[in-house]
Amino acid sequence: MDSSAPVRILTVCTGNICRSPVAERLLQAGLNQVLPGGFEVRSAGTRAMVGDPIQPISADIIRTFGGDPEQFAARQLTPKILRGVDLVLTMTSGHRGEVLQLDASLLKRTFTIREFARMLDVLDRRAEAGVTAPEETYDDGDPLAANRTFWRGLPARAAAVRHLSLPADSAENDIIDPYRRAPEVYRQMEDELAPAIVSVLRHARLNAPMPGTRTGSL
Repeated sequence: MDSSAPVRILTVCTGNICRSPVAERLLQAGLNQVLPGGFEVRSAGTRAMVGDPIQPISADIIRTFGGDPEQFAARQLTPKILRGVDLVLTMTSGHRGEVLQLDASLLKRTFTIREFARMLDVLDRRAEAGVTAPEETYDDGDPLAANRTFWRGLPARAAAVRHLSLPADSAENDIIDPYRRAPEVYRQMEDELAPAIVSVLRHARLNAPMPGTRTGSL
């Protein structure tokens, strides 16, 4: 695979019209600011409303945080879509299981977005406290290659601190499904999802490759 290819991230929910599109569009918008051309974020649903646009309240949430909800059509999750993905971020533990039923080789690269975010928070805190050395990322004239190398190794580093990021209740790994529910449930979805997205983007910013410079979780 081309070492300069963008890091491919896939977000997954059920219908692919409420939760995973919010994660897709906001992660893409934020990661574009970290390293233009360095990331490709897409989404799909385990029982997708194929071809449907993003639900209106979810679209409003995307706009509120500076993303673009337009030109979207829900997709059904398939083995072909999963092929070549570097990281899968699901909205619930159940979705994670469905991803692995389609492609078991993604076991070590598939997380719920909330658990992945907590792991990244642990990595950042440990680096800040000097418990672990910051990751070193040099671009050597090719920041896309350096970025890809960093993110290819990130799932293993995150999983290594899983035991330090376990929630009190396993339900805290999941994002509530607001489909056909009151606006207040969309607000709850936003409250659960937005902090996880912020954590992922923070880790990306802290570890963005810089020309001839060591970067890490400082």
